[in-house]
Amino acid sequence: MVLTTFLEWFEQLKKITTKEQLYTFLFKLPKGGDLHNHLDGSTSPEWWFKAATDKTMNGGKKFFTRTQNLKCQDNNEPFLAYKNLRESSYNQLSDCVKLEYEPISTLNEEHKRNWLSSLKLDTSDKGCDEFFECIFPRLLDLRQDLELLTESLVENMRQLGDEGVRYLETIMNPFRFQDVNGNLINSETVASHFRQRLSQPDALATGVTVRFQLFVMRFAPDAEQQIEDAYAFVAAHRDLWVGVNLVGREDNEQGQPLRFLNTFRKLRRTYSGIQLSIHAGETAKPNNYIRNTLLLGATRIGHGINLISDPETMLLMRNSKYLVEINLISNRLLGYVPDLSLHPFPEYLRIGIPVCLNTDDRGIWDSNMTDEYYTAVRLFNLSWNEIVQLGHNSLEYSFVESEVKAKLLADYQVDIAKFEQKYLAEDWVEKLEDVKPVSSGYAEKNFGINF
Repeated sequence: MVLTTFLEWFEQLKKITTKEQLYTFLFKLPKGGDLHNHLDGSTSPEWWFKAATDKTMNGGKKFFTRTQNLKCQDNNEPFLAYKNLRESSYNQLSDCVKLEYEPISTLNEEHKRNWLSSLKLDTSDKGCDEFFECIFPRLLDLRQDLELLTESLVENMRQLGDEGVRYLETIMNPFRFQDVNGNLINSETVASHFRQRLSQPDALATGVTVRFQLFVMRFAPDAEQQIEDAYAFVAAHRDLWVGVNLVGREDNEQGQPLRFLNTFRKLRRTYSGIQLSIHAGETAKPNNYIRNTLLLGATRIGHGINLISDPETMLLMRNSKYLVEINLISNRLLGYVPDLSLHPFPEYLRIGIPVCLNTDDRGIWDSNMTDEYYTAVRLFNLSWNEIVQLGHNSLEYSFVESEVKAKLLADYQVDIAKFEQKYLAEDWVEKLEDVKPVSSGYAEKNFGINF
């Protein structure tokens, strides 16, 4: 191989590397930030299982899961296998319904395999309905446990840090946590708990800076009031919370953007500097949700798949301050873009609409950030400059405070320069062999890569 500039070298690299070498290279790549990340959906089922059954991790708590349907006459709730409850929730069930549950710690091997599978989109028959209507209701009391979710955050930081991610802006609502008796925990206590946990040595050692967005379920009957509460909380906790997000299925008309226009305008009369990254265009069907979401005040669009069908809004977003948070694997597994080779991501990237790659609910996909980059490189022949731009965008368009952003960007440029210097060398193969990548279940199943 003739070694010239890194840009030219990368073009040769794509032609001569094995898929394992390319994956390893991209695993080691400095990647900037993950801006579109749901904390509870980013935690792997294997980690949830360990946390729910290891009393040294969960503070001695006991969790139960639903393994059978006895059709109890005193229970009108639709059957949902492997729905998880804390002990206090279990104790409130009738004697008949209790028999449908068993401790997660006592599951046999078959039930354990099914339990893990119930929290993943791991088969072709699972899709959007399974994701929205089954997986999150199954998590239920696990995702509302403050200690578990705090520890899952640090685990996510560790895994992302190993992949070269240095900033995480994750979506988390501080109003939903409950204690062992099912009572709501004060949001100030929640904030203090996360703040304290992030200051501990193992969290700092990951090298990942964390900020939160506070999310509101867009089709909730009281969503307007929830948005007002979110603004007040973010304004009072700007050290960690940096923005507000609307989430939830866009095919539910109760969550259409213009419903909230007056609410956001009202709040802007009171608050300054509350930034908005809002899910929009998470569908292949044409509509005006992205344009209307920009009207709400959003500067980042989550997913933005159907932006491609709105030429006027595309022109508005070219070379602008608006960024689209791209989630390739999410879009495929939820069925919005079944054939990723037809994803609009490269069109946005190459006509000048700012974009970055993100993991979304990677625990449910059984994927990681490297999978997103590997998919993009293989399907769209990304150049080295485009790869670097994606990482830069993920920091430049983050909501983190300006002085921290400046340091993250400066460090990213240094890390990229060191990476180029290291691998623009005759012994690049030997250097790759020193990297110990961790491949995901998604990579094994879809790329045939398993380290």
